Amino acid sequence: MEHVTEGSWESLPVPLHPRVLDTLRELGFPYMTPVQSATIPLFMKNKDVAAEAVSALGLSRPQSLWGAGIGEQTEAFSPLQVTGSGKTLAFVIPILEVLLRREEKLKKRQVGAIIITPTRELAIQIDEVLSHFTKRFPQFSQILWIGGRNPGEDVERFKREGGNIIVATPGRLEDMFRRKAEGLDLASCVRALDVLVLDEADRLLDMGFEASINTILELLPKQRRTGLFSATQTQEVENLVRAGLRNPVRISVKEKGVAASSTQKTPSRLQNYYMVCKADEKFNQLVHFLRNHKQEKHLVFFSTCACVEYYGKALQALVKGVTVTCIHGKMKHKRNKIFTDFRRLQSGILVCTDVMARGIDIPEVHWVLQYDPPSSASAFVHRCGRTARIGHGGSALVFLLPMEEAYVNFLAINQKCPLQETRLPSDAVDLLPKLQAMALADRAVFEKGMKAFVSHVQAYAKHECSLIFRLKDKAREKQRQKLLEQRRKEKTESEGKRRFIKNKAWSKQKAKKERKRKMNEKRKREEGSDIEDEDMEELLNDTRLLKKLKKGKITEDEFEKGLLLSGKRATRAADPELSGPEDDC
Repeated sequence: MEHVTEGSWESLPVPLHPRVLDTLRELGFPYMTPVQSATIPLFMKNKDVAAEAVSALGLSRPQSLWGAGIGEQTEAFSPLQVTGSGKTLAFVIPILEVLLRREEKLKKRQVGAIIITPTRELAIQIDEVLSHFTKRFPQFSQILWIGGRNPGEDVERFKREGGNIIVATPGRLEDMFRRKAEGLDLASCVRALDVLVLDEADRLLDMGFEASINTILELLPKQRRTGLFSATQTQEVENLVRAGLRNPVRISVKEKGVAASSTQKTPSRLQNYYMVCKADEKFNQLVHFLRNHKQEKHLVFFSTCACVEYYGKALQALVKGVTVTCIHGKMKHKRNKIFTDFRRLQSGILVCTDVMARGIDIPEVHWVLQYDPPSSASAFVHRCGRTARIGHGGSALVFLLPMEEAYVNFLAINQKCPLQETRLPSDAVDLLPKLQAMALADRAVFEKGMKAFVSHVQAYAKHECSLIFRLKDKAREKQRQKLLEQRRKEKTESEGKRRFIKNKAWSKQKAKKERKRKMNEKRKREEGSDIEDEDMEELLNDTRLLKKLKKGKITEDEFEKGLLLSGKRATRAADPELSGPEDDC
């Protein structure tokens, strides 16, 4: 076993390339984090790695580290948090070192490393970090393959510039393997593959990419080094480890000693708040808060894509003098530009779903606002982790309804995430009339509001904390059930009398229907013969004349003559001036 006692990059058992060290100093990372000091030596010694971030750690010098052999387990300890732990560098640096140590240099179209990540935003971020290193190594080319771009252009760029290191989302990478007809034989290009990295593996599986991942693994060479990074260890992730990794070393990043069972899971520099307000006051309080913090950078989380569309439109109209942008998973082509532009802003508001909750590093986010609590408690911590990163301070605020206040204690116990209550401002302006006016003036806004409401109710009903987040309030439901029971009793008391009246009316109706049926049958039997019922004969003749007139077979004069003849055949009691065919019909 090897014991690493120092946190500097020079303390690694396998020395790093001088230009890699220069880049680290340029980026301002003088020390390793626990996950880096545990992962990098194993990667560089040709071992597969399965790293699980059990709790969130921050950038600090590691207190201790025990390296393990194949099939053993490594633990890295730190008193801080996984959010901003430097997982990206934990696989970017080994990729470069492994490729630099290759005996046979990579050709332009040979792929030496592939990094697969669940979202476009995370892929863009990893590609950006990687570019800081590859600019010092011009012999390596890198390429980004994500959705929202023209796949034909991606193919042409790879053929023109190559791609020794590919950063991709699963769907686009799988699609590229099928582009042989366009001149891209990716299956041949990956034969030289040395390293495969699956970042946020649990999220990859949660988002439904399991089939794509399995397809990709079948097309890659078996003799490779594989790194799998995951925030949680589920059965699905375990199955992926068995399928894609060869006797891996398992790394578990967790807090040291006794503190592991009692310390909060969020960074010590993060201030976590909650505000309790009624449903009709919630949006007013959100706008009031944003108006008072215009010079800061905010992420506002909603539960669904439809909610992002609707509330994003509303905030753009109601919060003036600040940039408000929206991003969610159903966006196709605009997502990449929106994400890149927001990262460059000094202040602004990004309205988003949980697509921005995992692994995304946006500089200088001051506040994370959770208008809708996430569907899982672990996602709450990931959302908060978008601020207070890499030693910086930050704050998070979640809006709760009065019946949801128990969620605060749940988070403190389940996620070790204590929250402080913040005072409800009394000077918030009522903006609901303005929202209603917007919906009345613009049908598109009205329809977005309808979709947002439906999707919110559906998401709320699926919350994992169903005892806290329930569509029906228990007290009101109890009162409603009491009233229903009272009405049932009243109905039972008068049921006998009502049944007697109903039976009498039903029997009369049945007799009437029977008489009508017999009359119709008689009419059908006697139609076309000499009949004794003169009234019925006159009615039938007049009806036939009317049908001929409507079909254009007779003129109006012929119709009038026909009526006169019909009247003559009628009995003397019948008055020919009483009714025309239209009235009888």
